[in-house]
Amino acid sequence: MSDDEFFSFDAEMADVKRLVSDNQVVHHSKHRTLDKEKAAKREAAQAATESKDDPLSTEIREMVSPDDQISFMRPGVQHGVFRKLRLGQYQIEARLDLHKHSVEQARRAVQQFLQDCLRIEVRSAIIVHGIGRHSKPSALIKSAVNQWLKALPEVQAFHSCQKHHGGLGAVYVMLRKGPNKKMDTRERIQNRKG
Repeated sequence: MSDDEFFSFDAEMADVKRLVSDNQVVHHSKHRTLDKEKAAKREAAQAATESKDDPLSTEIREMVSPDDQISFMRPGVQHGVFRKLRLGQYQIEARLDLHKHSVEQARRAVQQFLQDCLRIEVRSAIIVHGIGRHSKPSALIKSAVNQWLKALPEVQAFHSCQKHHGGLGAVYVMLRKGPNKKMDTRERIQNRKG
């Protein structure tokens, strides 16, 4: 450092006071607000990522009425297949009852149930959500199930049940085929062709 630089530095530092003890800390409000802004942005991004990763959100965006029929069919599902599902003509391989569940309990139960169904290659199931006339707000679990099933790519279609299976308080769910069921279908088609 040259003498000119030293004197220039010394002149600039003339009114700087030395901290008396080690406990004194200098707070910069600008950094604090930036840190708060960064933290808020980080939390918002994390929440957005979590909601993308978990399609079973407990925030219900569209409420249905207790007397509403709920129904959904993904593109590519044949109309005849959907008709048979709607009429309850497929063998029910699994059943989940959500009566007396909170929304969070129902979310976990539906998630686990569908994972188990996919693991053992269940194709057709029933989820009993109840009509929800007495819940506050009404049809809360029914609305949640309607939203969740639409959000899950492994659900091919669903429709409110026939009266003998639970009527408007339950839903038939058709899941995508597992590898073994796909192989069975290919073999059946090959055998028909001869």
